[in-house]
Amino acid sequence: MYFPAAEITTNPLLPFVVALGISFCTSMGGVSGAILLLPFLMSGLGYTNPSVSATNQFFNIVACPGGVYRYYKEGRLLWPVSATIALGTLPGVFVGALLRITVLPDPSDFRLFAGCVLLYVGLRMVRTLLTEQAVKKQENRQASIRMEKADGAKIAFTYDQTLYTVSKRSLMLLSAVVGLVGGIYGIGGGAMMAPFLVSFFGLPVYVVAGATLLATAITSLGGVCFYTLLSTVYEGIQTAPDWRMGLCIGFGGMVGMYLGARCQKFVRAVVIKWMLALILLGTAIRYVL
Repeated sequence: MYFPAAEITTNPLLPFVVALGISFCTSMGGVSGAILLLPFLMSGLGYTNPSVSATNQFFNIVACPGGVYRYYKEGRLLWPVSATIALGTLPGVFVGALLRITVLPDPSDFRLFAGCVLLYVGLRMVRTLLTEQAVKKQENRQASIRMEKADGAKIAFTYDQTLYTVSKRSLMLLSAVVGLVGGIYGIGGGAMMAPFLVSFFGLPVYVVAGATLLATAITSLGGVCFYTLLSTVYEGIQTAPDWRMGLCIGFGGMVGMYLGARCQKFVRAVVIKWMLALILLGTAIRYVL
């Protein structure tokens, strides 16, 4: 099948299966898989023009609802955190999209930038994991979330008989930075927000997964709309998504995320985190080198 915006020809089953496999693994940690799908699109399929970022975000719109629904059904979807992340991320996504078109249109420069982002996130996760090994806590993977408070200053909830409190101001500031990087890279930001929520805010991975996937879907919708609008301004540059490719990877991701969310509670948190960290570091080293 020919994909016009991507300017490539490939079997549509290939991106579908790859997206399904990636999303199955990453959705357990609250990551859509877009951060790892992008290297496949660029290096594996040769999809290197700027519209790859928009297509990657369109993947999030189609794929994330599968995982979000499953986490909601299990009572592990933290709505206030999702809303706060989305509000903080959206402005950064718009600015990042502009930078992607005007400053980083060349594939080689973009790969170096992407590699640095992946390397930082991966190293941060490894550092957190090594610290956690000294303090082991019994996990209750069947627990659900109970909201205690959600106002303009903080969000408080109980999970597994433990009270957690999150500052909305800090969460908004972090989301703005993540949105900027995510807008450039073509991701909703969940790949960076999930590790930060776990390491900086000390939230359980079983709690942040659903929240970050929902926020990723919301911010990606804004990103796709903005990239499509930019295609009418920058007529010489392909910025709108390749809708065919987006649907292929999107439907694969939807199936993978639903299955990943369903299986998450049967997998230890430390295993999920190490899996994500190693994948991120491997991809980052390849791009930087």
